[in-house]
Amino acid sequence: MPAEGPENQRQFPWGALDFIPQELKLRIVSGVAIAVIAFVMLYWSPEAFIVLTFLVAAAMSWEWGRIVRGDMPDRALIAHIAAVFVAAIYVLNDMAGWGVAAALVGAAVVAALAIGSGRARLSGAGVFYTALPVVALGWLRSDEPLGFLATLFVVLSVAVTDIAAYVSGRTIGGPKLWPEVSPNKTWSGLLGGIFTAAVAGFLFGFFTGTGSPGWLASLGLAIGLVAQWGDLAESALKRHFGLKDAGDLIPGHGGFMDRMDGIVTASILAALIGFGIDAFAPARALLYGS
Repeated sequence: MPAEGPENQRQFPWGALDFIPQELKLRIVSGVAIAVIAFVMLYWSPEAFIVLTFLVAAAMSWEWGRIVRGDMPDRALIAHIAAVFVAAIYVLNDMAGWGVAAALVGAAVVAALAIGSGRARLSGAGVFYTALPVVALGWLRSDEPLGFLATLFVVLSVAVTDIAAYVSGRTIGGPKLWPEVSPNKTWSGLLGGIFTAAVAGFLFGFFTGTGSPGWLASLGLAIGLVAQWGDLAESALKRHFGLKDAGDLIPGHGGFMDRMDGIVTASILAALIGFGIDAFAPARALLYGS
């Protein structure tokens, strides 16, 4: 019996994945790790989830300042993170409205501090970009007993949209969506993403027994569409400043802004829908549409 040399040794399970590019493997591993951490904190408690959203928003604040103003840190960044922190504290104390007010004040302060850079408006806009999702997601999650499911629905809708858009765009291809801003995105990716989000919304309602499957299907489609718009908006910002990624904090993914761009717009839309239907029970309003 011949000796088993290196060429004959089984490399399972990793050898079976040799066809996957190393960068994609890294992307999958880091993506799964982020998803697990996010789910645990989301399930644990509203307070734990708000802490997580603040930490992510702080990282995004640094990335926004780096893109818009260059070298970090600076005084505007300190004020930016402080505004997000105050907004998070208000949400922790069931005062989401004051959290929005903190974002408004913080945006004005950051814009004033950034006047010398010539990027005052964009610097101030960054406070809204990072603080409002903290307020929106924290407000939804804190609405017990449906806060967990409502927030999970928003996050899953965005994740499903992103994955389906990537897969359908790669497999179907076709005309580009907006090549000047994002050369890899296609119309097939957009349509595949939002269609899958609608299906996922229907299944979410069916399997959890919460909400109306028909309503959640339409809501999933709307969230998916807005999430893709958020992705394009972030791409436009990077393209304007000649950058490919917002940062390098997440292996294989770039920065936190690169991964949370859809969550930013989707969470704000979800909060506005909940507020418009029933501001005293936003999680139920989001899931049931009434």
